[in-house]
Amino acid sequence: MASSVISSSPFLCKSAQQKDLGFPKPSQISVHRCQKRAISRKIVSVMAPQRSSSATGSVKTGMTMTEKILAKAAEKSQVVPGDNIWVNVDVLMTHDVCGPGAFGIFKREFGEKAKVWDPEKIVVIPDHYIFTADKRANRNVDIMREHCREQNIKYFYDITDLGDFRANPDYKGVCHVALAQEGHCRPGEVLLGTDSHTCTAGAFGQFATGIGNTDAGFVLGTGKILLKVVPPTMRFILDGEMPSYLQAKDLILQVSIIGEISVAGATYKTMEFSGTTIESLTMEERMTLCNMVVEAGGKNGVIPPDATTFNYVENRTSVPFEPVYSDGNASFIADYRFDVSKLEPVVAKPHSPDNRALARECKDVKIDRVYIGSCTGGKTEDFMAAAKLFHAAGKQVKVPTFLVPATQKVWMDVYALPVPGAGGKTCAQIFKEAGCDTPTSPSCGACLGGPADTYARLNEPQVCVSTTNRNFPGRMGHKEGQIYLASPYTAAASALTGHVTDPREFLQ
Repeated sequence: MASSVISSSPFLCKSAQQKDLGFPKPSQISVHRCQKRAISRKIVSVMAPQRSSSATGSVKTGMTMTEKILAKAAEKSQVVPGDNIWVNVDVLMTHDVCGPGAFGIFKREFGEKAKVWDPEKIVVIPDHYIFTADKRANRNVDIMREHCREQNIKYFYDITDLGDFRANPDYKGVCHVALAQEGHCRPGEVLLGTDSHTCTAGAFGQFATGIGNTDAGFVLGTGKILLKVVPPTMRFILDGEMPSYLQAKDLILQVSIIGEISVAGATYKTMEFSGTTIESLTMEERMTLCNMVVEAGGKNGVIPPDATTFNYVENRTSVPFEPVYSDGNASFIADYRFDVSKLEPVVAKPHSPDNRALARECKDVKIDRVYIGSCTGGKTEDFMAAAKLFHAAGKQVKVPTFLVPATQKVWMDVYALPVPGAGGKTCAQIFKEAGCDTPTSPSCGACLGGPADTYARLNEPQVCVSTTNRNFPGRMGHKEGQIYLASPYTAAASALTGHVTDPREFLQ
């Protein structure tokens, strides 16, 4: 194995409780105001500077990133795993599926004429059941529109013309990708959403997790949430040079950290990722990594922010933010180490994300279709990767290959950005040459099934290789469908052969 568990004890040592746990002094805190002033030189380590002991001489335990973020949000000098705390929320996101219910609970509990706590800290993104003739699905968007107008919600990314998404300049697409693209993800903040994959935003060094409609209704009225317990933190240290045929999807499935600890191994725990491999990842790849921590049961995933993070965020928002880092003496309930250079492309076989197998071990599995899209695998770099493999292969797909860009921006990138090493060709041009389906309107699409007329929905018991995040029975439609979760590289390679295929067949 390329991994090793360093510690699985609840606390690394008894003396950890005696070490200092407070925040850095003001002079040690770098507040970013989105000005391009050599930020990368200010913070160069994933460990925060240690604060000296208090005047009494007592030494307290250091805090992890998540504990620091929650302590600040709870207006406390320190918190420890197991604490029950009230937290101030920086951003609340909801979408067309859960939004009507959340606002309904808000009105029931706070009154029909009640106003939300802050209309500029609520983000409403229609994305799940959009391009459908289903009247109830369409009505959900109408209800959200009514609530947002009534409450003067600033960030409502509306869509009214379902016939042409481009006629809706405010419409974005998949909420977790749109949140990042529109500057709502910022280091050190608390972001909650009525969707389990809200944990994606942890890639930006913030506490991000999914909540239910009842909790969201309360947050709408108060801007606060009661955390059952402060989660303990598991640390995953990934080092080594990333092989050219691997992507973050391979890491989260295998290192998987899900394949390693199972779909329940991180239940109500924080999964913190660090190491040289993580530092080399782009923001979109980091988002993929954090996106699927919930598939391991994680409360949240988090990555220490660095120059890559700051450059991305600064280009999208002028809101100041304050990054935090785990202390050197912070307590982790377990450390997992991985040598990424030794890993191979993997898939998750039906019907669970932790049903891990090497892609090459599944070469005899005949497939019926390939799906590239979702918050996990529908970002610009995901399509770039698929196009790169198609171009390198110079062949046509043998099974229907569906392409669902996550957002309007991703869709435009697919048609406008040249693929590196492809002679100036765009993803769209390469996809057409390879015989793929035309990239469709941006949305969650068939990732979670949806109404029967949802594009690329599994309406028959077919076998699909997908870049999405879940493969439970019925997840993409038909309850007898079989879904193999894979990276964009593996999905593209499989499309070319009609079988689950290791991408190294075309990339080496």
